[in-house]
Amino acid sequence: MTKLTADQLNQLNMYSVYTDKPEQTLFTLEDLLNGHQTEEILQKIQAVSQCPNKAVTASYFLRRFGMFISMQFYQLATYDEIWKGENHRLLFAENHEYGNQTISMFVQSKDWQDVSMMNQEEVIHFILHDQCHAVIEQMRTVTKLSALTFWENIFGYLLWHYHVLLENPVTSDEARQDLQLLKTDALWHGISDTSLFASYLKGSEPSLLLNTTVRTTCCFSKDVPGLMQCGYCPLK
Repeated sequence: MTKLTADQLNQLNMYSVYTDKPEQTLFTLEDLLNGHQTEEILQKIQAVSQCPNKAVTASYFLRRFGMFISMQFYQLATYDEIWKGENHRLLFAENHEYGNQTISMFVQSKDWQDVSMMNQEEVIHFILHDQCHAVIEQMRTVTKLSALTFWENIFGYLLWHYHVLLENPVTSDEARQDLQLLKTDALWHGISDTSLFASYLKGSEPSLLLNTTVRTTCCFSKDVPGLMQCGYCPLK
């Protein structure tokens, strides 16, 4: 257990991750991964977001969840910390942000833990497999969207954060190590035969891909009320 600094809390809040308790929890990560509840949860998300159909709703949710995932990679490179709470302790609730009703994530500060003494490959694989892959595969049981669409929803945030982290002398070395690990095929064991993030980057540096059509799938943000077409859209 660690004590989150004011800077950490501010960064989390900027990406819709909060450490206070929501007024009403819609569902938890444990609920989401329960196959008997996924369809009902998707309906709750659609009701909040006003997305027009299940496919748009599922993609919208993975973009929200992608912010939580990207924050772990940011905190890992900056503070050697990630979220290590039990699944029932990651809460999702309705929230009002920037004029829109949305889904935000709520965690407890004590669930962010120092992992500096752990194997870095195991830490990153845990995030990719036990969190990202688990949620993506569960969402695919109730929608027909490809796994790649969901992964690219997460990668868009990672692209930006690695651009920022690599530009900062304080975090550049750690960020470079993490980025290299993310591009190795072995780290994607149990998910894919090759690194999906390496395929996404296409051999380029994150900074060179900003505001380009790096995506190969559409995230449908253009179809979500209150949102616009994303900057990486292949439909431009």
